[in-house]
Amino acid sequence: MNAVPKALAPLPVFDNEQVWWGPQMAARSDWLHVFTDAELAQIDAVVQKADASGRDLLAFGPQDFPLPLLSRRLDDVRGQLLHGRGFHLFRGLPVERYSARQAALAYWAIGLHLGEPVSQNGKGHVLGHVANLGLNYADPEVRGYQTSARLPYHTDSSDVVGLLCLKTSKSGGLSSIVSSTTIWNELVRTRPDHARTLLGNFHRTRWGEIPEQKQKWSAGPIYAPCEGRMIASYVRSAISKAQLMPEVPRLTPAQIEALDHVDALAADPRLHLDMVLAPGDIQLVSNHSIFHSRTAYEDWPEPERRRHLLRLWLACDDGPALPESLLGRLGQTAKGRPNGICVPGVPFVAPLEVC
Repeated sequence: MNAVPKALAPLPVFDNEQVWWGPQMAARSDWLHVFTDAELAQIDAVVQKADASGRDLLAFGPQDFPLPLLSRRLDDVRGQLLHGRGFHLFRGLPVERYSARQAALAYWAIGLHLGEPVSQNGKGHVLGHVANLGLNYADPEVRGYQTSARLPYHTDSSDVVGLLCLKTSKSGGLSSIVSSTTIWNELVRTRPDHARTLLGNFHRTRWGEIPEQKQKWSAGPIYAPCEGRMIASYVRSAISKAQLMPEVPRLTPAQIEALDHVDALAADPRLHLDMVLAPGDIQLVSNHSIFHSRTAYEDWPEPERRRHLLRLWLACDDGPALPESLLGRLGQTAKGRPNGICVPGVPFVAPLEVC
């Protein structure tokens, strides 16, 4: 007599602040703050003092940048990033009148009030530069931020990712974000088989950026429920490039279909929110509940006009509980938060120029 198949456990559906729809957010303004003149004067004061000191960015801590007019707002923003809707936009930092060092100091000051900067690549960069270096995104060791190619929806290896826009491209480069929790709910509603597949392991490449005691690939789920939330971690390009490694299992048809479904939902205008970043804008996004992307862009021919953004990856001590599958794959700071990309023997640096 054939055994009766064991019933599958029901898939969770979430109804929390991480669930939102792009058009609804586009109609709201609570996720946008334009710096006031008084706030900018306070930022200017700490920037001028720090600049005059001649100290490297890494020598400063949050205590070196007192911002009493912004402190409560920054606390609220951190709460929204980590436990609420998962994103925020500041507007109006006067980067056009700052030197490269002053713009970096202003951004660093704000970032330190939100979290601890962690390394973004194998070079130990805690201050990143998003600019086209003319590299080929198809190369397994090339990261998308070094090109002008379209970046599919993805997450980064930290609690929060921030971008400060210094200069825009000639055309393109539109920023888009989408709630990964909303995508999960839609997967459960329309294709629960795909949702279950995404709870399993997917292999990703680490070529060129291998942390201590780690292999050149990692494995973990796209979605992992944890203490009442759905935590997501997704970089399809890293999954695709890992398929070039003979020791990595081949993606199954079911896995490919599930990833295609994620990408289709992220691209659905019912779900995502588009943003045009202007010089002086600071976009902040939670990697645990938001997928972010960028359209391809055409740059200016003059080097001094080319698209340029500064990037921070931040570890936040008061971030949400995270599954071991994520922390074990990424590594942890001393306080147990995702620590970015730490390569043995590589010190942290905060370069002021694209490199």
